[in-house]
Order: sequence, then structure tokens, then C-alpha cells
Amino acid sequence: MQITIFGATSGIGRCALDEALTRGHSVRAFARGANALDERSGLERCAGDALVPQDVARAVEGADAVIYALGVKHDAAILWREVTLFSQTTQILLEAMARAGVRRLLVVTGFGAGRSKSAMSKLERLGHWALLGRPYADKDRQELMIMQSDLDWTIVRPVILSNSARSGNYRALREPAEWRNGLISRADVACYLIDAAEQGLDVRRDVVLTR
Repeated sequence: MQITIFGATSGIGRCALDEALTRGHSVRAFARGANALDERSGLERCAGDALVPQDVARAVEGADAVIYALGVKHDAAILWREVTLFSQTTQILLEAMARAGVRRLLVVTGFGAGRSKSAMSKLERLGHWALLGRPYADKDRQELMIMQSDLDWTIVRPVILSNSARSGNYRALREPAEWRNGLISRADVACYLIDAAEQGLDVRRDVVLTR
């Protein structure tokens, strides 16, 4: 497959890049710092800004699947600064994919975004809002936009992330009654993303990922 990864230089995006290349796929790594990535067989470095429509159009052209794994810096400013990155970049991406005829989209948000907020306890919701309320308010907007699109989307909400090694033992919780918090490694989230791209898993569904 030809897979475009937004946010391919760090975190889940970088893990997804490694996972996809290991499985023999071609990866277009889209990020502002993409040119700093080491050259590897199957890797196309695509430097650009997700807020620039022309850059995004170039990144998605010819892709079989697009993985969105952008994040924001978790510093003190997120406690008071309005966050719009997720909704703005997603709007640009949805429009670019529609123009390019690219249908498969996998988007990483997080446990507590969108419908999964209802699966949190009252204490969890209070703590989550205090620390991450502004970015997750934008993730709520982002998820709604994706669900209203006609793309073959999957919304992926990992629980608390770790840097543990890839185990391949993860659970995709598909029914809201099953949704719960927990732990999962970034590498296992990447494993699910590439599994889902390869196998067409959970099209037009929102899932929670945990161990």
C-alpha cells in the first residue's frame, strides 16, 4: 500500500511509519520536519505544513490510506490557550482527500474525545477537563467533522499511552458499553493502524484501543 502519515516524525505517527515500512508498504511521511528523517527503502519524505492546503494536497495525492496522528505540545499554555489545530487541519485534509479521490482515513484522537467522554467516571472527566480540556474540545469538533464526511474513516482513541515495546496484543473496543480507560503502547496503536489500513477494519466506526 501507499500510506501517507501526518505527524510521522514523532509519537504514534513515527511508530506507524516504522510498522508500515517493516511490513513492506510505501510511506509518505508528512511533517514540517520530515526531511530530518533518515533515508529508508519505501520512505518518501514530504515536508510541509498541515495548515497549508497545497502542502496537504501534495501529501495525499495517490495514497491508498491516510493516517492522521498530529498532536500538540503538552505545556502549560494548553491550560488557557484556545486549540484549533485538530479541527482546522482536519477540514483541510477532508477537502484535499475528496478532491484527490482518496477515501481511507484513520484518525488518532484519544480516550475522552467525542462519544468516549461518556465512558469516563465523573472524577476522570473532571481531571481530564482540567488538564486537557482545550485540546479535547477541539478533538470533539474534529471527530464530528470526520463522522459527517462520506470518507471511509476510522476514529481511533487510544487510552493512556506508554513507550513500551510493540506486543501486538491490543484490544479494539467497538461497543460503547465496553469502553474503559487503561494503558497501551504507542507501538501497539501503530500496529492497529496498519492492521486497519491493510484489512479494512472498523470502517465508519469509532473505537477505543487498550491492552
